[in-house]
Amino acid sequence: MNFVLDTRLVFGRQMRLALRNPVWTVISLLQPVMFLVFFGPLFASVFNRGLTGGAGNAYGYFVPGLLIQLGLFGSASVGFSIIADFRYGIVDRLRVTMVSRLAILAGRILRDVVVLLVQSVMLILVGLAFGLRAPVTGILIGLGFIALIAVSLSALSYGIGLLTKSEAVLASGLNLLIMPIVLLSGIMLPLTIGPGWLQGIGSVSPFRYIIDAMREAYVGNYGGAVMVEGISVAVAMALICLCAATMIFLRENSR
Repeated sequence: MNFVLDTRLVFGRQMRLALRNPVWTVISLLQPVMFLVFFGPLFASVFNRGLTGGAGNAYGYFVPGLLIQLGLFGSASVGFSIIADFRYGIVDRLRVTMVSRLAILAGRILRDVVVLLVQSVMLILVGLAFGLRAPVTGILIGLGFIALIAVSLSALSYGIGLLTKSEAVLASGLNLLIMPIVLLSGIMLPLTIGPGWLQGIGSVSPFRYIIDAMREAYVGNYGGAVMVEGISVAVAMALICLCAATMIFLRENSR
């Protein structure tokens, strides 16, 4: 019970900080919106000519990729905040309180999930204005995937940030991690139109299975192997990242 109450306390504090400075929430949303506005019409033209090997609504294919991109760049950068908190002594002050150590991590991650979901809904609304058509159930399933991505990447970012305590190291690590994911997950264009060797390399990216499942949901296909693979990969990734971040957090807070 103390863990739940402490998590609510930390979550409330983190949400208040986010609401006091909403400009960063809007700024992080600008990149995928610009892709939607400026790249979306070009993608729709290519898609509608059948050059992507897909069928159906172009924005129903494109928007899930933008949601993944939003989660990648948004959730993966939250580790910078815990580095700042550590530098200013906030983490040390929390250590001497009765607040659960895991609640400090869980409250932050919960805040990140809420912020990313709000941003995702805003992006989906913009997508609807451009022609996105998807069933409500599919959109909700997609938001579930986004929540799992937020848990995974936020936990990983906090763990790396607390472990390195360096913005430079974290930034380099994020660039090294995110860029291959963006290129090898089929976020912008499906890897099925690429050569076999590229598809083989892309098969190791967990986000490829997640984006494929989200696109299936957006066309109303809720069963099948693609959806099972996507859900399994998303849940497994969230659990692995949470366990890794928890071990780092407990070790660092025991010093």
